[in-house]
Amino acid sequence: MFLRRFFSSFAEPPLNQPDLIGYIGQQTPQVLNQSFNSATAGLESLTWLHNVAPCFPLRGDQIQVIHEPKHFYETLVQRISIAKNRIFLTSLYLGTGQLESNFVQTLRKSLQQQSSLKVNVLLDFTRGTRGEVNSKTMLMPLVKDFSEQVQLSLYHTPNLRGMTKRWIPPRWNELLGLQHMKIYLFDDAVLISGANLSNDYFTNRQDRYILIEDKALADFYAEFISRVQEFSLAVRKDSEVGLHHNWKILPYEGTKEEFTEKAKQRIMDLMQDVYKQQQKALSNFTKADTWIFPLIEMGQIGIHHDSVVTKRLLSNCVAGSRLKLATGYFNLTQEYMDTLTHKCLAQCSILMAHPNANGFQGARGPAGSIPTAYSLIAKSFYESLVRGKQNHRVNFFEYEKQGWTYHAKGLWYYLPSASLPNLTLIGSSNFGERSVNRDLETQVCLITTSQNLSERLQAENERLFSLSSTAERQITTRPVPRWVQAVVRIFRNFF
Repeated sequence: MFLRRFFSSFAEPPLNQPDLIGYIGQQTPQVLNQSFNSATAGLESLTWLHNVAPCFPLRGDQIQVIHEPKHFYETLVQRISIAKNRIFLTSLYLGTGQLESNFVQTLRKSLQQQSSLKVNVLLDFTRGTRGEVNSKTMLMPLVKDFSEQVQLSLYHTPNLRGMTKRWIPPRWNELLGLQHMKIYLFDDAVLISGANLSNDYFTNRQDRYILIEDKALADFYAEFISRVQEFSLAVRKDSEVGLHHNWKILPYEGTKEEFTEKAKQRIMDLMQDVYKQQQKALSNFTKADTWIFPLIEMGQIGIHHDSVVTKRLLSNCVAGSRLKLATGYFNLTQEYMDTLTHKCLAQCSILMAHPNANGFQGARGPAGSIPTAYSLIAKSFYESLVRGKQNHRVNFFEYEKQGWTYHAKGLWYYLPSASLPNLTLIGSSNFGERSVNRDLETQVCLITTSQNLSERLQAENERLFSLSSTAERQITTRPVPRWVQAVVRIFRNFF
C-alpha cells in the first residue's frame, strides 16, 4: 500500500482506497524510461521516485535558477507586484527592518490594485511572535485593512504545551519545533528556497532559490499550504489568535495524539488525491525534459517522507557517480551518515559553513558556540569515515566569504560519466536531526535531461564551491571547549 510502503508513519488508508502507488509504480516508469533512454543513458535508475512522490513533468525553460540574495528579494517584490489572483508566503518568519517594510508595502499596493487578489501567509508562531516588534506586528495592518483578502496563519507545534508552554521562555521554546518550510507562490509560479523573509537573506546570507512556472505544481503547493494553515492558528483583525474555521482542536490543548492524527490525515488525503489526478496525465510525461517531485517532512505530526526518499537516494548512488551535498548547519542524522559511509557508492563532496560564515557566530550566550558544535559533529563523522576506510571517497569543504553568512542546502547528483548534474534537491531541509524530527520541511527533487537547465544548475554549484576550501584538517584540529562536547552529546537533536 502507498502509505505503508513510503509514508511509514501515516495512518492506514481506508480499505476501499485504490492502490495508487501500485498503479503509478506499474505505469509511469515505462513511459518515462522511453524519454530518459532517448536523452541520457542510465537515468532510468531514478524512476523509482515515481513510486514515492507526486510527479510534475515540465520543461527546463520553465525554471529559473537564482543566485544572489538581492535577486531573490527583487524576484519576490516583482512577483508580488504583478500577481493577479493568489500569493502564498510560507516562511519561518518575516523580519522587521526597512527591506521587510518595503516588502509589506508592496503587498499593500497589490491588494489595493487587485480586489480579487488573495494573500495567504504561513509563519511559525514562536519565531513570528518573538519580541514586541515581530512578524505578526509587521503584518497586522494588512490583516486589519484587507480582512477579506489576507489570511495570516501561525503554525504552533503540538510539542509546546502544558508546563513547557507556560515556563519555557521565548527563543528557547523554538527548540521544540518550528514551521521551517520556505515556499513563495505567485499565481502559477512557485519559488522554492531555504531562505527566510528577512534582511540578511535579502542582502548577504547565501542560500539557494529556484523559480518554477507551472500551474499544476502551484496548485499542489497552494492546497498543501492551505491545509497546513487549517491546523495552524488564525490571526484575527483584533490581533488575537484562534482556530481556523475548518479546525476544532488547539495544538496545545486536549491530547497531542488527537491533534497530530487529524493534521496528519489532512496531509495524507491531499497526497492520495494528487496521485488520483495524476493517473489522468501520464501521456504528458513524454513531452517533458524535467520532472519535479515535491517532498515533505513533518516529524512533529508523524510524517516522514523527505527523509525516506533522501536516504534511498543516498543509498542508491551507483559506483562512478558523484554527489555534492550542502548544508548550512552540519548535523546530519546518524542514518544519513551511516548511509553515506556504508551504502553510498558515489564520490561525495560536502559543503558547509565555515564558523565565520555561520549565522550563530558571535551570538550572545550559549548560541555563540553553536558553530563550534557543528565543527565537532563534522569531525566525528570524518573520523568515522577514516575508521571505515571511506575517507578517500568523502571530502569536506567550508564556505567563507568576507561579510557573508552561509545558509545554502541541498544536493546535486551526477550519474557515471556525467559532467553536469542530473538531479538536485532544493528546499528548507538541512538534512539534520531537526529537519527530520522537529520541524516542518519541504524540498523538491528535480530530475532533468535538459542540457540548458543542467548547465545552470552546474553554474550554481560551481559558484558556491568556488567560495570554499577543503576542510578536513580544519575540522579535525579546531579546538572545541569541553562543555560544548558535553552539550552536543546530550542536546544534538535540538539544533
